[in-house]
Amino acid sequence: MPGNTFGTLFAVTTFGESHGPALGCVIDGCPPGMNLSELDIQPYLDKRKPGQSQFTTQRREEDQVKILSGVFEGKTTGTPICLLIENQDQRSKDYSDIKNLFRPGHADMTYQHKYGLRDYRGGGRSSARETVARVAAGAIAQKYLKECAGIEIFGYLSAMGDQELNFNLNLNLNLKNKEIKKIKENILNNPFFSPDLDLIPVLEKKIEDLRRSGNSIGAKITVIAENMPIGLGQPVFDKLDARLAYAMMGINASKSVEIGDGYLSISQKGTEHRDEHDGENFLSNHAGGTLGGISSGQDLVVHIGFKPTSSITTPGQTQNIHGEAATVSTKGRHDPCVGIRAVPICEAMMALVLMDHLLQFRAQCDGPYQQEVKR
Repeated sequence: MPGNTFGTLFAVTTFGESHGPALGCVIDGCPPGMNLSELDIQPYLDKRKPGQSQFTTQRREEDQVKILSGVFEGKTTGTPICLLIENQDQRSKDYSDIKNLFRPGHADMTYQHKYGLRDYRGGGRSSARETVARVAAGAIAQKYLKECAGIEIFGYLSAMGDQELNFNLNLNLNLKNKEIKKIKENILNNPFFSPDLDLIPVLEKKIEDLRRSGNSIGAKITVIAENMPIGLGQPVFDKLDARLAYAMMGINASKSVEIGDGYLSISQKGTEHRDEHDGENFLSNHAGGTLGGISSGQDLVVHIGFKPTSSITTPGQTQNIHGEAATVSTKGRHDPCVGIRAVPICEAMMALVLMDHLLQFRAQCDGPYQQEVKR
């Protein structure tokens, strides 16, 4: 099966299934000499792992990462890094009743028709469980980006269903560093990754109502990269925003990607949308941090829309593997809003894109990166 590798100079190949013995990845292209241990990776996996609150799936996985290769005496060697995360709480019997049914909204039917067989236990490779390997790889990329280029990435929930959080950190250009730090702390200290703590009771009630009614809801996630340099990305087919869109659309359940103002740009006039410059700073960031496919030095802003979880207890019409009409109701442990736990996944995918383009910049534009880059 092709399509399991992401990136060029920093290439990540993931492996494993939702209900197999383990998942993991092989990272090729990580520069040598960076301090690295499991302790550097584990916090990112802890941020993503299931079962941390009553508002997400109750599957219990410790998601303990093991480094199998590519690190010697605490430093990366430049050789492939293999990471392994063992599965511990698979309940394949939860899927035995639907092994001959195609769940609406899932990849069951397309997998069956394409390959002639499928792993019905949680979706196999199509399960969101696969993203644990992406987060592990993204942790290494985020460490390198921060230490060698000063780039920091963070994401948050910006909408759940019709509940907008009415907050865009990047557009609040007048916020003081102290205020921004507090907002980031808020994001990390609630199960919704919400920057607005006042809305937590509203979000809690929405999830509880959905769970009782056997339904689910979609969400929007916003991811921002701060301290961006000028010059990452290519101007034609490999635009930075194009690679970001490709990366985010490769996440399970994602259905839309916006850079900067995105769809809002449709209703804006040129005098409003263009980001003017006073000679020292940009006066706005409607473009979201890229110009002509190349980073402008402003914060990089990406919004990702996630569909409602397809695995719900409300019965729905479908067909079985014989093409006959049937009714299906999905049991087991599922997220009423899959977008909530997508925050660290989106952060990881942004990190993988930026890491790849950072290495391309170093290779193409000559000289030590720290000396060549302009801010």
